[in-house]
Parts: sequence; structure tokens; C-alpha cells
Amino acid sequence: MSEDKIRILVAKPGLDGHDRGAKIIAKAMSDAGFEVIYTGLRQTPEQIAAAATAEDVDVVAMSILSGAHNTLFPRVVQCLREREGQDILVIGGGVIPDKDIPFLKENGIAEVFTPGTPSREAVAWVKKAVEQKRLQQ
Repeated sequence: MSEDKIRILVAKPGLDGHDRGAKIIAKAMSDAGFEVIYTGLRQTPEQIAAAATAEDVDVVAMSILSGAHNTLFPRVVQCLREREGQDILVIGGGVIPDKDIPFLKENGIAEVFTPGTPSREAVAWVKKAVEQKRLQQ
């Protein structure tokens, strides 16, 4: 494995039991050459942050359907900061109303992908964002 390979943690926060979207994005990221770690269902924000910092990932990608995104996504960002993982990009996807996206971005979510977003668009966004982050370090 190259040290330059993008490492991404795909997570399903909360009690949401639907992970088709998470698996699709994990496969797309893997096919793009990223190293993907999938946490599985029903992860707490603390578990997600612990896995992300332990795995030293570049990105945490969360998928949600339950409607708890405004609570769970910012909590993951907070938990990452508590674990000195503030340099990890956090993105989210799923059924997220447009009106909630500004709140999420104000609370540390770098990008939000809603249903219908082509997976290649999410892959391209991650590549560009990680490249920019690495140039700044």
C-alpha cells in the first residue's frame, strides 16, 4: 500500500439499519483506489471517532437515513476534535433536506451528498479535498 493512498472510514451512525448507500459509496471509493474501512451498522459518534483516529484516516464518510443527521454528524466532529482528529475531513450523505445542509457545514461537515448524487462525483470531491488538505500540511 502506498503512503499516498487515501484512507476513508465509511460509517453508519445511530440506529439506522439501512446501509445500502454506505455500501455503494464504500465500493465506489474502493474502486477508485481508496483504502476503505466500513464500520458496519449502528455506530455511536464515539465509536466512529475512535475508529477514525485509530485507523488514521483522511476522511470519515457517514451515511444516514433516520433523520438524526443534525445531531449525529456534528457529534462525530466534536468527538474527532476531542481525540485530536480535527484534521480528518467529515462528509455526509443520505436523505438530508436541503435546508439542513448549511447547518451541517457550519458544524464541521465538509460536504453533503444527497440521493441522486453520482458516486463518481463524491469520489472526485474526496480526491480533490484530500489533495488540497495534504498540500496545506
